[in-house]
Amino acid sequence: MENSEGPVQFSLLGGPLHRLGCRLGLVRNGTDTIPLGLVLGVIPWVILVALALLEHFGRVLFAMDAVGAHVRLLIAVPLFFVCETLIDPHFAAFVREIVRSEVVPATGRPALGSEIARIVRWRDAWLPETTLLLVAVLLGLAAPQQNLFAYLPGYAGGEAGASVVSAASWTSQWYWMACMTLFRFLLFRWLWRLALWCRFLWRVSRLELLLLPGNPDRAGGLGYLEFVHTAFAPLILAISAVESASLAQQIASGTMTFDAVYPSVASVLFAEAVLFLGPLFIFSRKLRKCRVKGIRDYSVLGEHYVSEFEEKWLGAGPAPKEALLGSADIQSLANLSNCVDLVRDMRTVPVSSNMLIYLGVAALLPLLPLALFKYPLMDLLEKFLGMLTGV
Repeated sequence: MENSEGPVQFSLLGGPLHRLGCRLGLVRNGTDTIPLGLVLGVIPWVILVALALLEHFGRVLFAMDAVGAHVRLLIAVPLFFVCETLIDPHFAAFVREIVRSEVVPATGRPALGSEIARIVRWRDAWLPETTLLLVAVLLGLAAPQQNLFAYLPGYAGGEAGASVVSAASWTSQWYWMACMTLFRFLLFRWLWRLALWCRFLWRVSRLELLLLPGNPDRAGGLGYLEFVHTAFAPLILAISAVESASLAQQIASGTMTFDAVYPSVASVLFAEAVLFLGPLFIFSRKLRKCRVKGIRDYSVLGEHYVSEFEEKWLGAGPAPKEALLGSADIQSLANLSNCVDLVRDMRTVPVSSNMLIYLGVAALLPLLPLALFKYPLMDLLEKFLGMLTGV
């Protein structure tokens, strides 16, 4: 795609951290950031484990109550970078598709190019990521200095005889001031990218789009957005995994009952729906107008065709010389009927059932292990074997 300044490529990969990863060789081909995510997750975790072992907190660190630390560093952080690696080509493909299919007509391409250039400048600027890092640091300083009870408990309410991880320990300080600051920064960084993506979609929706109600994607030509947002699954998986680990810690430490989990699970699912499905509603107004206009136009077309068809084949005039059997008129009538059905089935939001299932699985899968607190695995196995063997 080109604007007056030359070719413009849309990508949300960039910024100071991305450039640092490129210089260190942790970003392959400029797009594969998974090695960077592994390094940022594993190295702080290794240091955390080493400090815990040196301070004789190993037993506490590997208790169920501390699962949140491991999930954040070993699962969530790498998944952040898996997501950006997988989704960025879909961002670029979506822009190419709306240009190729002329959903954005030639008259709107200069404005589209200008918006992409603006997004790229914001993406690569130092100020946003520096601000996010500063906010993450300030949150770490402002938060009460706990003795890791919320994430690494080894306290009086825990297992008898367990070592106490004090707030002044190196393990506690490293986790709260370094690991949690890193995790918050990377989470805020993704929220910033989501904001840029929403801004871009909103600006695209303000253009004069040539949406076709009869488009086979049933979204007027915006159907590729389904594949874009399906690629958010790793990020959804990371968020749900962190939430599941936090709830598991609270249940294991006795600060939350299992029944109190349901509102928390509902809230995280609602938040994920807002973050990853909400942006697609940006186009709902235009898609609704396109559908209404399409139904009206195709209905008028259908009325004209049916009227002429009946006049030709069922009218009082002389019968047509061509045979009815095999006539192209019959096939055209059937094709027109299919087109009308396609327009009536047009979605006002580019969301399909397959997309909802895929993202729903990503959101719910990490939360399923919480059920083991109410239904222990051994009890489930005993019941299963009992039903299987009849014992």
